[in-house]
Amino acid sequence: MQSPIFSDLSLSRRLERAEGRASASFVDTRARLYPDSGAESIEVAGALAMFDGPASPITQTFGLGMFEPVTAVNLGRLEEFFRAHGAPIFHEVSPLADPSALALLNERGYQPVELTTILFRPIDRDVRLAATRNERIRVWVAGEDEQDLWSATAAHGWSEFAEVAGQVAELGRVSFNIPGAVCFLAELEGEAIATGTLLTSDGVALLAGASTVPEARKQGAQLALLEARLRHGAGAGCDFAMMGAAPGSASQRNAERHGFRIAYTRIKWRLGQ
Repeated sequence: MQSPIFSDLSLSRRLERAEGRASASFVDTRARLYPDSGAESIEVAGALAMFDGPASPITQTFGLGMFEPVTAVNLGRLEEFFRAHGAPIFHEVSPLADPSALALLNERGYQPVELTTILFRPIDRDVRLAATRNERIRVWVAGEDEQDLWSATAAHGWSEFAEVAGQVAELGRVSFNIPGAVCFLAELEGEAIATGTLLTSDGVALLAGASTVPEARKQGAQLALLEARLRHGAGAGCDFAMMGAAPGSASQRNAERHGFRIAYTRIKWRLGQ
């Protein structure tokens, strides 16, 4: 029997580090593929800070206060990193962070602006979800020669979101080329209809990149992709998977239906203007 996993500081460190590393890898890959983008990541006192453009949701920090107390000097270094790039200053902070994080964020005039529920579940090579699969959907790991197909499918699925309009092709190329990222495709009746990405770090399988083309939604593509990614992550040596969702959202409810538990709710803080 697998030992239980508790929602404690040790778990939060692994989750926050996994997501931080994935975001830093995305930013570093963009910098490599698009040198003029100005994309950059740094690490300060265990916190990973990413700049991916002033309006990018990836432009923020992960892990503040998770590995050592937050000091005014280190927080100042992070703030200067974003100011140097002309970007707003965001920190996504776990409730298990050292109390010094909240004290300094309040002292320096930060405001809470967003909540994210972090969910996790144990996985193994034989994981099967408690839901009926659409057997007509086939899922596989995209090969190097399928980069354009994966990117185009992801772009079609993301195209309705205004925040990525005009960037979908570039986002797809960057995501596909992240070192260690495993990109999945799902097809129905010979047509690619959905994508998903898996990134692993310190035994954590991070689920990202979920996208289904509008005309093929609600047919089970994401269920098939979820099961395939969980199995792949277990095969790569991960003992649990993680994902994020808006609190109380359909995404959170679906995750809980498939064996995910809520680890905690994270707060995103922004420095006032």
